Amino acid sequence: MATSSLPLLSFLFVTLLHTTSGTTSTGSGACATTPDTGSTLRIIHAFGPCSPLRPAVPFPSWADFLTDQTERDTTRLLFLNSLASTGTGKSFVPVASGKQLLQIPNYIVRGRLGTPAQNLLLAFDTSNDAAWIPCNGCTGCPGGSPWFNPATSTSYHPVPCGSYQCNQVPNPTCYPRAKSCSFNFSYTASSFEAGLGQDSLSLASDTVSSYTFGCLQKVVGNSIPPQGLLGLGRGPLSFLTQTKAIYGSTFSYCLPSFKSLNFSGTLRLGTNGQPKRIKTTPLLMNPHRSSLYYVNMTGIKVGRRTVAIPPSSLAFDPVTGAGTVIDSGTMFTQLVRPAYEAMRDEFRRQVKAPVTSLGGFDTCYNGPVTIPAITLLFDGMQVTLPEDNVIIHSTYGTLSCLAMAAAPEGMNAVLNVIANMQQQNHRILFDVPNSRVGFARELCT
Repeated sequence: MATSSLPLLSFLFVTLLHTTSGTTSTGSGACATTPDTGSTLRIIHAFGPCSPLRPAVPFPSWADFLTDQTERDTTRLLFLNSLASTGTGKSFVPVASGKQLLQIPNYIVRGRLGTPAQNLLLAFDTSNDAAWIPCNGCTGCPGGSPWFNPATSTSYHPVPCGSYQCNQVPNPTCYPRAKSCSFNFSYTASSFEAGLGQDSLSLASDTVSSYTFGCLQKVVGNSIPPQGLLGLGRGPLSFLTQTKAIYGSTFSYCLPSFKSLNFSGTLRLGTNGQPKRIKTTPLLMNPHRSSLYYVNMTGIKVGRRTVAIPPSSLAFDPVTGAGTVIDSGTMFTQLVRPAYEAMRDEFRRQVKAPVTSLGGFDTCYNGPVTIPAITLLFDGMQVTLPEDNVIIHSTYGTLSCLAMAAAPEGMNAVLNVIANMQQQNHRILFDVPNSRVGFARELCT
């Protein structure tokens, strides 16, 4: 029952987008979807036909879309490598850094915040602990999605100075009159100011009272997306930690194809309803960056042939941050260059057809070709990727590309990132108490 995923860097998104009918509309019934139930939330790809995050102006061509996404993945890879490397000080904060804010969502789910409930969008990211939301009156916050208005929520209250939560944010400050916790930080051309608050967060049928998040008040620069962010990492103020008593630090998701018309994927919170028969691999811990979901990938097979990858390219090293992580925010799998080139060269040898390129992909083919299976090998399990998880096809014409990539030239990348395209149509289980990650084939498109 086990299987897969792969290279471009993006975001799994939680939309706090409540609809009483449980439908999304694009002017026809094609986008109708079943409602959220219990602790299970429906998921849709942010670039799908029915997504509220879909760009108002479409990309001129498929190549332009791929180029844009690979550029975003490069930014994401820089962020993940910065998380993986050894550092000092607080690593996990309830508001995203500039690097985190640069990301674009790939998946969205519905939810509600405040009393009465307000409809919002939240980014859902397994490699992040941050929680922040654009709030009413924010100066410089981008439009395109709803903002939260704390003044109209009877359950909202600011977090006081000197509290545990205030001590977790970067550069906390307290205004004498307000006596509430605020903070500010900067990244490249952008700077941010936010207040720390708490309110009632509802996802599907569950409600999390006194959820702590950053309420964005001022943004200078253009590196922030219009959505908020909900982190599923393992830091002290992450969603997983704040809801430990409810969900037992366990969740799973099934990601639909980005071509899906409706909320056919699901995010399942808690231990109930998780698959009983699922192949798993141990979850590894990096004490310097404990939020990342490290696993031990031991090799890659193309067809029946195990690729000769240098062991150092796959080895887990908590000192340098090297190893393999499962990440919901990357769109296409990124491998360190020696691992990718060895896998790619074997793939080309088995396909035996003229190679071209498209966007950030260097292994593309014109016309029909026979695609060998790619199998990811981990401690205790192996994940064989279906062709839809390995190959991306052009919207027009007959071009198809291997949907994986190497870390860009000049980047001192140490991470192999198993990304969301290769995870699509699989149930991915994150069982933190039992230190395991599982893969099981599940069609949810």
